[in-house]
Amino acid sequence: MTAAPNAPRVDLLTKEFPPEVYGGAGVHVAELSKELRGLVDLRVRCFGEPRPEPGVLAYREPHLADGANPALRTLGANVEMAAACAGADLVHSHTWYANAAGRLAQTLYGIPHVVTTHSLEPLRPWKAEQLGGGYALSSLVERGALEHADALIAVSRGMRDDILRVYPDVDPARVHVVHNGIDTDAHRPDHGTAALERHGIDPDRPIVLFVGRVTRQKGLPQLLRAAFELDADAQLVLCCGQPDTPEIAAETAGLVEELSRVRSGVVRIDGMLDQVSLRQLLTHATVFVCPSLYEPMGIVNLEAMACGTAVVATATGGIPEVVADGETGLLVPVEQEQDGTGTPLDEKRFATDFAAAVNALLAEPARAEALGKAGRVRAEEHFGWDRAAQKTHAIYRSALGGEV
Repeated sequence: MTAAPNAPRVDLLTKEFPPEVYGGAGVHVAELSKELRGLVDLRVRCFGEPRPEPGVLAYREPHLADGANPALRTLGANVEMAAACAGADLVHSHTWYANAAGRLAQTLYGIPHVVTTHSLEPLRPWKAEQLGGGYALSSLVERGALEHADALIAVSRGMRDDILRVYPDVDPARVHVVHNGIDTDAHRPDHGTAALERHGIDPDRPIVLFVGRVTRQKGLPQLLRAAFELDADAQLVLCCGQPDTPEIAAETAGLVEELSRVRSGVVRIDGMLDQVSLRQLLTHATVFVCPSLYEPMGIVNLEAMACGTAVVATATGGIPEVVADGETGLLVPVEQEQDGTGTPLDEKRFATDFAAAVNALLAEPARAEALGKAGRVRAEEHFGWDRAAQKTHAIYRSALGGEV
């Protein structure tokens, strides 16, 4: 797909890009860029090793003295990325990891800077455990980028509300909502069983499936506490990304070990799954669970829905804009701390309520199947990446003063 002659040059700035993708922001950039190539003259600038794809340029983080905070290496790569943006008509950055490059290019070259917010640093205070002083630096970078951006894109209405609450100096007129999308051709029901056989999962027993990073915001410890109350006939399959810190890794491992002593069918799979394995696990799951405490959108819920699986998720952030309660899954209400952690005010009640919602669908597999089928339809009808790209392109035109 080639852009029209004289289309504006847009430099898309990101840390993640295939094959180095570990979260929803990376999936977003990868899918959005496919659609934008037919609308603008697109250059993608990312971190890591060189990519073979035309128009994708990668930048390695510089080596610094031993003991230097990793956030400084991130800023080093941002400086090189910003230098390469000379000649762009507009820059579009994703996450704090690339926000500094966008802000520098905006200032250096006098061009518009569009920022997509996938989360907000002040609402992820547990990152201080992981980054130390780097968390204060990431928050500083994000604030500067958002408060000076020509346009901001929030991946949900909940995300937009968070931006305006956390950064009251941002003009609401500059904040637009563009939901994440889903490729329903790539994410579709797959009834193959190779992934189940490889990981020792019984296809004849109900499956409760979690897929996500081992980080405070994903609510995995809360899910594991809820799992003590799950129907004993069900298997709990945990597909765990890399832990943020040794502390959260140890807490998760301890809970998994404790749970495994009192129930069978607890399966933990570490590392990123290939797409076929993910499809098969999602398709065979009776219920997909998303116990997140902070989730601006949650692409993984869309992936489950696209595979025809019912979802039980926390009613927080942008999740209610994706999972239609009682139609494509069940939402579990939660009262949360307002200190940025999202911690449930009543941890035991949340765990009990979450387990009850999952058990309700395990007890009625026909209902779970119907919710899953409705989820597939919702994903197809409302969350196409082509729609997201068209809305993003309109924001570019506006930021460029109406130019096409």
